[in-house]
Amino acid sequence: MSLIFPLPHGRTGPRRPGPHAIDAGIAALVLAATLWPQLTWASAGWLGTVSAVAASAPLLWRRRAPVSVAFLVGVATTALSLEQAMPPLPYGALVATYTVAARSPLRWQLPAVACWAGSLVVSLIVPGEPPESFGYLGMAFATAYALGMGTRARSAEITALRERARRLEEESVAAAARERTRIVRDMHDILTHSVGMMVVQAEAGALMVRTRPERAETAFEAIGRTGREAIGQLRHIFGVLRATVPDSTEPPPGLDALGHLAERVGRVGPAVTVETRGTPRPLPPEAEVAAYRLVQEALTNTLRHAEASTAEVVLDWSPDALRIEVADDGRGPGDRGDGPDPGGGHGLIGMRERVAACGGTFRAGPGRAGGFTVEAALPVRKPSGEAAG
Repeated sequence: MSLIFPLPHGRTGPRRPGPHAIDAGIAALVLAATLWPQLTWASAGWLGTVSAVAASAPLLWRRRAPVSVAFLVGVATTALSLEQAMPPLPYGALVATYTVAARSPLRWQLPAVACWAGSLVVSLIVPGEPPESFGYLGMAFATAYALGMGTRARSAEITALRERARRLEEESVAAAARERTRIVRDMHDILTHSVGMMVVQAEAGALMVRTRPERAETAFEAIGRTGREAIGQLRHIFGVLRATVPDSTEPPPGLDALGHLAERVGRVGPAVTVETRGTPRPLPPEAEVAAYRLVQEALTNTLRHAEASTAEVVLDWSPDALRIEVADDGRGPGDRGDGPDPGGGHGLIGMRERVAACGGTFRAGPGRAGGFTVEAALPVRKPSGEAAG
């Protein structure tokens, strides 16, 4: 029969002793070892006893003031040696040496080493110790110092690893937040554009059924096509979140899809033209997606709010940036819902954040000749040879 005693709440095992308890135990052991010669063969009297206590008791504060403790212990150890009451090894001085190497700043270690060397010479020469004692004690002090430096290096490595783990955790949290924001923007752009297009086409189809039935079928086909495209893009987003349907995902749209976007908007809204100036250059993948979403959101706002007859998309390429301008001839920002004060919408805010995430700049406001204009500049990736130059 066995008895099982539950641990107290919050305890999972025996409690480790704290640093003060460890230092008290070390000081007690060193005191016992230092007093042993006087209890057996030495006859140093009360001065030897005081020196033994002074060579041991300061170790209680070795973590707070390692250099001061080492100095006091070294002086007391020298006094023990002069009283002919020295144990086989200066245990207190060795512990103090280890502590200085492990915990004190490097700038204090050289003076401490000089004091130890002087104390060691006095402790050996004055009592008339044999020459081999120099090598014996020197090796003991060198070993204690090396162990302390090893502990110091290990503590520094552990601290660096903890700092690295903390930074990696912060970066992981920030990356997750950026990914959530990107997904929210993509879903907003897809749903806003697709649903806006479907609403306009459905309203137009309802009118055509009564007035021009032969064209109503085209509007309803456009609704189905827009819905299928939205489903495909949403599948891509969900495929990123859940990699269980890789065959059903589609690549995110880029600049090569702007012609199809302009054609789709032109069927139910203003006539859209896409003009390219300069020589196209490579864009980072996130910047290319941001450029497409920017044009998509701007044309969706034009379709829903501007009552425009034409819209123009200009891609102006330069060696270091792609400048995008989407302008329409509809109502200005004071009469529509996507201006500087969009009445609670998130279209312009999302565009601004998407461009800023790519390191670009964004502006939206009244056009030079009326209407509304959205402008953005996205940095261009430099070719490898150009970057090397």
